[in-house]
Amino acid sequence: MKRKLKNSVGIWAFGPAATRFVPAGYHTELSNETMEARTERVLKGLGDFIDGYEYHYPNEINEDNVDSIKEILASEGKDIYCIALGHHTNPKYSLGSLVNPFPEIRKEAINIAKDGIDLASSAGANFIIWPGGEGYNYPFQTDYEKMWNDFIDAIAILTEHANKKGVTIFLEHKNSEPAMKVAMRSIGMTLYVINKVKERGVDTSNLKVNMDWQHLIMNGENLAEYARLLAMENKLGHQHANSGWGTFDDDIIVGALRFMETLELAKELQLIGYGKNGERIGFDLLPYTEDAIEAVKESVIHWEFIYDLASKINTERLYEAKKTKDAVKAYKEVYKALGAKF
Repeated sequence: MKRKLKNSVGIWAFGPAATRFVPAGYHTELSNETMEARTERVLKGLGDFIDGYEYHYPNEINEDNVDSIKEILASEGKDIYCIALGHHTNPKYSLGSLVNPFPEIRKEAINIAKDGIDLASSAGANFIIWPGGEGYNYPFQTDYEKMWNDFIDAIAILTEHANKKGVTIFLEHKNSEPAMKVAMRSIGMTLYVINKVKERGVDTSNLKVNMDWQHLIMNGENLAEYARLLAMENKLGHQHANSGWGTFDDDIIVGALRFMETLELAKELQLIGYGKNGERIGFDLLPYTEDAIEAVKESVIHWEFIYDLASKINTERLYEAKKTKDAVKAYKEVYKALGAKF
């Protein structure tokens, strides 16, 4: 299908879909599937719906399978768009990886992350750092100053390494899970980290932000507003598209919920010019009980529909309404695009 923006999808959407209540997952038939087999299956199922794929390092993609995965993807004209750090899946890092209180474990975690950046460089991919396991679970548990200094130092080290390798890093925030209080749990905290890395004398030109929509929704952070804010700071790097109820990281079909917020985001991305420098819409879904292939297809269809609707909102008249914060006039323009008759 012809798309307005190129896209990608996380390969993690297509596994057993484990939860803490169903640890074996809802799709147990996929438990022993190799990543090469999964890639082939998903490629066949999605066809031209998706341009590129995203994998976690080192559990989904690593030095042993990267060449075979690249070959499988290239056979259908697809690429590896992002490699994400997967430390949150390793029980060794139950107390954190980049903020682990034991220096030898922390050093090992940083070195593995460097290896992941090297792999991203060889694959021509970007690198995502989502610090889901970096944080704490209890009051009185953590030395906050040390935790933050360790985290910022680690991001500075990894940014320097990425700069040498020509790799862009996308930082992705989330307020909780698996750590109950994740370090860097808001857009503001993410920009704070980037600024602190810059203060350490590191070039942060290629240290940007991945907006996971449901992570923002969980915080009450309005999607369009933060897309514009990040663009103003030249830090809008990537999008992880999904939806949800707002209380948990649901990662459900795009547009199933939060339709108006998603529509406003689509309009804002158009006004910003998102995509002109190769940015993509990355689908980050976890269809627990649904057919994952069909859920991703539906998300792509929904997004393309929403993006097309956004283009039909008259920009000039919308901004006339915005000049005086006239919500009634603004919504008239939105609903005209939706087909309402006035």
